[in-house]
Amino acid sequence: MLRLSFRELQVFATVARHMSFARAAEELHLSPPAVSMQVAGLEATLEVPLFERAGRRISLTTAGEYFLVHARRLLTNLKDAEDTIARLRGVQTGRLVVGVLSTAKYFVPRLLAGFLREHPGLDLKLEVGNRQALSDLLSRGDLDLAVMGSSPREVELRVEPFAAHPLGVVAAPVHPLAALPHIPPALLDREPFIVREPGSGTRAAMERYFAEARIKPASIMTMASNETIKQAVMANMGVSFLSLHTTGLEVQTGLLKVLDVDGLPVVRRWQVVHVRAKLLSPAAEALRYYLLESGERVLAQMFPGVVAAAA
Repeated sequence: MLRLSFRELQVFATVARHMSFARAAEELHLSPPAVSMQVAGLEATLEVPLFERAGRRISLTTAGEYFLVHARRLLTNLKDAEDTIARLRGVQTGRLVVGVLSTAKYFVPRLLAGFLREHPGLDLKLEVGNRQALSDLLSRGDLDLAVMGSSPREVELRVEPFAAHPLGVVAAPVHPLAALPHIPPALLDREPFIVREPGSGTRAAMERYFAEARIKPASIMTMASNETIKQAVMANMGVSFLSLHTTGLEVQTGLLKVLDVDGLPVVRRWQVVHVRAKLLSPAAEALRYYLLESGERVLAQMFPGVVAAAA
């Protein structure tokens, strides 16, 4: 029988996910040499190379691709066993992996802080990414729960809305549209838009709104993070369609202005999701209940102006 360790499997799967020893080391809080040693030990046990190395670039060998399927299955089974034991012990201990849409990172830590005050013994890990990245993690069974704006259809999920999620168009305060009331959507046609990357839930919501309002912006510039987009909008490079929960601080301090466009904001719902076939651990079930019970209230406290705009 092969003598495989949990740590070796975890390190291998993490390196394979990032295709980077350095990024895997950062996630696992190890040094890159320690990650390399774990992978080398696993390769020695299996007596086959798992990665092809070309300078700093790596890729899975054929053996590595096959073994990754089994490694992920083993890790999932170990996590299920851990959850079963945690269920017998109760909610006070256990490991919880939560996926957070990059747009939701502006408020989810506040929600989690309140939850952890009630359950201080839990070990919590956050995975932040766009909609496609979280969909991939859910399909692989790497997440207990995820907080998303719209759920992927590629995975059979249990989806439960817990709070309003308004999206609108923002501009610099000096922008000519910033002073206008009741802006017809047609006026946005002439504006350059700075938008999220394909695969982002915000981008998908924007494209649906554009189609419904028959808007075809003069130009589109793509940026991969809300922070970069906000900086570009504040510099008056263009306007953007964003989750208003990402702009709360900038709007309150006068660095951004939510445009008064007819038909906006579009109000979606924040959702807590998990794979339907996966039995939740006590910790995950407790967090799910906490989000459903407290999410709307915490968001209202954090973003009073946004709630008013969405009403």
